[in-house]
Amino acid sequence: MLVKVRPLWQSWIARRIPPSPSLQLNQRRIFILPSGQGVAFGVALILLLLIAINYQNSLAYGLTFLLMSLFIVAILHTYRNLGGLRLTALGALPVFVGEQSCFRVRLEGEGRARRAIGIGWSEADLQHADVRAQGAEELVLALPAQRRGWLRPGRLRVESRFPLGLLVAWSWLDLAQAGLVYPQPLPAELPLEAGPADDAEEGLRASGQGVDDFQGLRAYQSGDSRRRLHWKAYSRGQGLLVKDFAALAGRNLWLDFNLLGGDLESRLSRLCHWVLQLSSRGQPFGLRLPGVELPVASGDAHRGACLRELALFGVQP
Repeated sequence: MLVKVRPLWQSWIARRIPPSPSLQLNQRRIFILPSGQGVAFGVALILLLLIAINYQNSLAYGLTFLLMSLFIVAILHTYRNLGGLRLTALGALPVFVGEQSCFRVRLEGEGRARRAIGIGWSEADLQHADVRAQGAEELVLALPAQRRGWLRPGRLRVESRFPLGLLVAWSWLDLAQAGLVYPQPLPAELPLEAGPADDAEEGLRASGQGVDDFQGLRAYQSGDSRRRLHWKAYSRGQGLLVKDFAALAGRNLWLDFNLLGGDLESRLSRLCHWVLQLSSRGQPFGLRLPGVELPVASGDAHRGACLRELALFGVQP
C-alpha cells in the first residue's frame, strides 16, 4: 500500500512546493497535525468531558473548556513559529567519495523570532536552531558521499513543535541543492605515455633535456616508482628517498585514461590521486579521458577542472 501511495504523495508535493534555491514558508507550504503528546492530550480532554457530563460538575466543564482553548491557541502559535520563515541554500563544497558532503542552509526570521526550528533530511535526524527576529542562522547538514558525481539530497524536512509540543507544523522543501563528489584517490604508478626504452627513467624524456640530468633526492611519496628508489640512502638510515630527474620536472606530463588497466572507477581513482599529487608539487600536466582533453597547465583552476571532469565522466546529468 505504501509503495503505491508514495509516488502519488511525491508527485503532489512536487506540484505544491516546486524546487527553488530560496523558499519562504506560507500557508500553502505548511502542514500541521497533533503530535504524539497532542493525541494523548486530546484523549485526556475527551475523558475529562465525559466525566463532566456524567457527574454534571461545573469545575470539570470549566477545566475541559480551558484546556481545549489552550489547544486551539497552540495551533496558531505553532503555525506562527514556522510561517514566514525563509530558507536559502548556500551550496556545498566538493568532497571525495567516502567523505561527508556538507550542505549549508540559511534560516531568516523575516520580522519575528523563531524558537526550536528543526531541520534535516529525515524526521529522525533533525538539527534545531533559534532564529532572531531580524537575524539569520546557518546550519550545516551532512550526508555521506557514496558515489562520485552530483549528490542531490532531495527534499528537506522543516518542523516546529513550539511552544507546547502538542502539535507539529512541518514542510518538505526542495532547495535544489547538489554537491559535487570526486572519485576516491587511489595511490598507483604514474600513468605516463610509454617511452621507447624499457627503463622507466629512460622513458621520462623531455625535449632538449637528457635522461641523465639528475636533479637530486626527495622524500618518497605514495605512487612513486620503486625503480627510482635510492637504496643506498635507505641502507644508511636516511629514510626512503627517490631519485628526481630534471627530465621529469621539465616535461609536459599527460595523465591518460587509456594507459591504465582495470575498471572505470579504479582508473578514475588513480587519475584523481595523480591530479592531487602533481598539483601539490606545482607540476604542469594534462588530462586525457575518452572524448575529453584538458591541455597542460597548473594551478588551482586547472586542478579543479580536472577533478570535475573525473567526477562527472560517464555520469548522467
